[in-house]
Amino acid sequence: MNPVVNYTVDGEIVVVKYGGNALAGATESDAMEQFAFDVVQMHSDGMQPVVVHGGGPQISQLMKDRGKQPEFRNGLRVTDAETIDIVRTALMGQVNPQLVAAINAQGGSAAGLSGEDVIHAEIRDPELGFVGDVGAVEAMTFGHLLALGRIPVVAPLGTDWSGQTYNINADTVAGAIAAAIGARRLVYLTDIEGLRRVVSDAASLIRETTADELEAMMADGIIGEGMIPKVQSCIDAVRAGVQQAHILDGRVPHALQKLFSDELIGTVVR
Repeated sequence: MNPVVNYTVDGEIVVVKYGGNALAGATESDAMEQFAFDVVQMHSDGMQPVVVHGGGPQISQLMKDRGKQPEFRNGLRVTDAETIDIVRTALMGQVNPQLVAAINAQGGSAAGLSGEDVIHAEIRDPELGFVGDVGAVEAMTFGHLLALGRIPVVAPLGTDWSGQTYNINADTVAGAIAAAIGARRLVYLTDIEGLRRVVSDAASLIRETTADELEAMMADGIIGEGMIPKVQSCIDAVRAGVQQAHILDGRVPHALQKLFSDELIGTVVR
């Protein structure tokens, strides 16, 4: 992980990962509108939001439209040469511009970024194809944008030194960016209410935990396959200096606003 670069940026930096699954709202567009409203409100309240978005459902649908069956291993999408082109098309041709437009429509000033321009990627596992890990983040780009009052919106892609594009898990990207730019908080909006010690038992919801406890839960198999990248990125981020990582139920209307109120929601990792 590259070292944190400090900038003259007023306000608490908060990295928010917006899931590709439908979140709060009656429709997908309504969900995005509510999310955009909350992000702009955060900025108006003096915070400095950075958005990292997913796009899993959109990528899978585009793959199926082109006759390809999605395949996952340990929560990561197997990505061959054709699939990486599909991933880029879905993220930069659909999700990113829609999210930028939604934020701007709410009065914000969003700047759409492909991770290819700000993330140096390293191959994760040759058996996964063009799936990468974050090797380094071009933190200065974020510092400049935040200092200008912009809201960066980042698609989870990266490139290696040869210029090859890699698909990177959006949770991993969000955690790496949060650590690199000195964010105070890292927030994951997802489609569960938080982490549970027993998946089938709502009463076992974990309100507060630590990186060490999460590692033990993963070792014991308590954390499900699809949650592994998210939980691992929480662990890495807080150990790299991010003060709090939150896993919130994005299906709750205006969950981001509730996070900054006295209402206790989701799971917080300290």
